[in-house]
Amino acid sequence: MAVKVIYNAKTSRIGVCNACESLVIHRAVAKQAIPFIVDALKEKNVEVRGDGYAMQCDSRIVPATDEDWGTEYLDYIISVKTVDSIDEAIEHINTYNTGHSESIITKDYNNANRFLDEIDAACVYVNASTRFSDGFEFGFGAEIGISTQKLHARGPMGLKALTTTKYVIYGEGQIRQ
Repeated sequence: MAVKVIYNAKTSRIGVCNACESLVIHRAVAKQAIPFIVDALKEKNVEVRGDGYAMQCDSRIVPATDEDWGTEYLDYIISVKTVDSIDEAIEHINTYNTGHSESIITKDYNNANRFLDEIDAACVYVNASTRFSDGFEFGFGAEIGISTQKLHARGPMGLKALTTTKYVIYGEGQIRQ
């Protein structure tokens, strides 16, 4: 499921704001999972940039720089960061994300819920592609724009203007066609 979701999120349309630009993976599964993920991404000639441990897991991964963690490539490039815990993953994502769309692929209910609660993004997913973050897909009709801001009103405001929406999406491996 992870390979399918990551492949879809990165390669279905590279130049969009809901494309996957960075992968954070737990070291406990990295040696097993990374080669399969890289195999799939290489079908589309995606350049994979990673930290030292990611490079140990697959020789096709080239070194990443600190700049890579927060780069929105809009290209066939992805960064891979390995972590030891959900705490480290959440901290890394909240440090470098755009506030747009984030997804966790997991079987662990507690990690999924922590991710949904603690990730600072407009759309958070469990076991589904970030490519669903789209006004049309959410049933809004044509998408007019994307906002990752938390306060959108100007001028006099009532209670409704002081609230924001965070979309929480649960999946079982869904990808956007």
